[in-house]
Amino acid sequence: MSQVPPTDTSVSARSPSQSQVDNQPSQETSSSNSKKIIPSQTMPIRKAPYQPPKKRKTLLRLLSYLKPYWWALLLTILGFAINSATEIWIAKLLQYITDAINQGDRSRQNWFPVLIIGLFLVRGIGSFLGNYFSALISRNLVYELRVEVFNKLLRLPTAFYLANPAGTISSKLIFDVEQVTAASTDSMKTVLRDGLTVIALIGFLLYSNWRLTLILFVVLPPILWLIRVASKRYLHLSKGIQQTMGDVSHITNEVITGYQVVKNYGGQAYESKRFDTTSKKNLKQGMKVVVTNSINTPAIQLLMAMAMSVVVWLALRPAVISGITAGEFISYIAAAGLLSKPVRSLTDVNQKLQKGIAAGESIFALLDEPEEQDSGTLAPSLAGKIALRDVSLVYPDGTAALTNFTLDIKAGETIALVGRSGAGKSTLVNLLTRALQPSGGQILIDDIPIEDIKLESLRSQIAMVNQQIVLFNASVTQNIAYGSLASKSREEVVEAAKTAFADEFISKLPQGYDSHVGAEGLQLSGGQRQRLSIARALLKDAPILILDEATSALDNESEYYIQQALDNVMKDRTTIVIAHRLTTIESADRIAVLDGGQLLEIGTHNELMAANGHYSQMYARNFDLPDEGITPR
Repeated sequence: MSQVPPTDTSVSARSPSQSQVDNQPSQETSSSNSKKIIPSQTMPIRKAPYQPPKKRKTLLRLLSYLKPYWWALLLTILGFAINSATEIWIAKLLQYITDAINQGDRSRQNWFPVLIIGLFLVRGIGSFLGNYFSALISRNLVYELRVEVFNKLLRLPTAFYLANPAGTISSKLIFDVEQVTAASTDSMKTVLRDGLTVIALIGFLLYSNWRLTLILFVVLPPILWLIRVASKRYLHLSKGIQQTMGDVSHITNEVITGYQVVKNYGGQAYESKRFDTTSKKNLKQGMKVVVTNSINTPAIQLLMAMAMSVVVWLALRPAVISGITAGEFISYIAAAGLLSKPVRSLTDVNQKLQKGIAAGESIFALLDEPEEQDSGTLAPSLAGKIALRDVSLVYPDGTAALTNFTLDIKAGETIALVGRSGAGKSTLVNLLTRALQPSGGQILIDDIPIEDIKLESLRSQIAMVNQQIVLFNASVTQNIAYGSLASKSREEVVEAAKTAFADEFISKLPQGYDSHVGAEGLQLSGGQRQRLSIARALLKDAPILILDEATSALDNESEYYIQQALDNVMKDRTTIVIAHRLTTIESADRIAVLDGGQLLEIGTHNELMAANGHYSQMYARNFDLPDEGITPR
């Protein structure tokens, strides 16, 4: 089983759906015994200045995203302020109606319909302003956060993707981002609307009878204590919900991408049980939130009811109500009763707030991940001369992938790397694309240290055909002319496809080159997908070509034609071939035999056969060796 050591990332393990395109680093996938270990990324230790508590820091960081929408925030406050003011008007309207009835004033009674309609018209305008502009802020925040997270993913190093499952990453992008809005906008909406209402009503009550109203403040300390206890529990449970949602997304992603293995090996029952177990964990976490909220909210309401009952009881004493009209008494009681709903909403908002803060911590942990470092300053036009000088690569657990590896590759030379799984072949390729950094030694391309070359320039001049073919849910043309190749003409795309012997089957598709290949190209056969990948590499026309089992998915006839095409395209290009099949490597200029991260033999096919060493033994066995004692590639 593959093993991944602990890393600094916020999630762990990796889904098989995350693979690289031609100009990105390759991964080791050929052996189930090979370890998958991530190089450590050391950071200098500095004494950090005083930081506010993490929860408060996360909330402030979330609120910072609202700065561009200050104008919408002002309109939201205006709308909810109008809405809150109408709560007082309701109490005053009851006073107006009661006094008018008691006094038998018909002229005032005739205004009842107008006042009621006017009240709810103004209330509706305020509610619209508050709800619309708060929603505008909320949806824009989701958009901006989601785009920022996605763009961050594009800049993260290969190690991050090797260490994190695709399902968990997508859960951050979809689920966590939505949850974040609960902390910044949905909670803000409730706090503004109901907070302003509470302030307005309490102000009215203090103005009407401040002695009675002070009784309401007696229950404030226990209410604050309940809110504090519930906040801690909400935050803890929200983090658990996020983790289980990431697990649910990860399992779903694995089943979708590996559905053929699941069906062919009868894994339905196992996957169903695994998904059910994870979903139940998510259910339990969600129910714990419900229980906490179901206890917390009624407890706070009970305290408020106790205070309200005392206020009402005292308000009915003759000594208290003497000197006030019936209308004033009713308006006071009505205003006190109107406090219940906004107070309940304010206690409920705590749950949303803690969910959002937990999601914010998860999102910001990803946004704060160290990006792929590019120390290069040069953008030379490379010829393809490669030199490795005493290159070593040691992983954090002490496993040596390469040890004092030295190899010189001439410009335009084709060199085949052979060796059993775990010998270090793909590690070498990852070093050439700077997906990994060597622990020692130096790598030169055209006598230029590889770390001095800009990453974009380096990878633009390396074409790669991997074992795992990556195709996108787009047209054939868009898959061949992908990324920086999109500027290539239709004629160049067709020519590359013809050279890769892909034009024949492409022409038979319903829309030809405009046909969509489906998610991950699953509407095509393995050989067809591989030929599209080869066409992509041919279209790139890079001075350095890396073929990692480029013909492994082809039948014998297709392989013959593809090999002819590759023989043509490899001319005047530095080509590194990783292969186990003899037909791919016999024609190489030189063959390098690797084992245990070291170079054992190098020479032409005839030279190595004459030496009667490791290569000749592998040749005799058709490179089909057992994997005992294999070290990671």
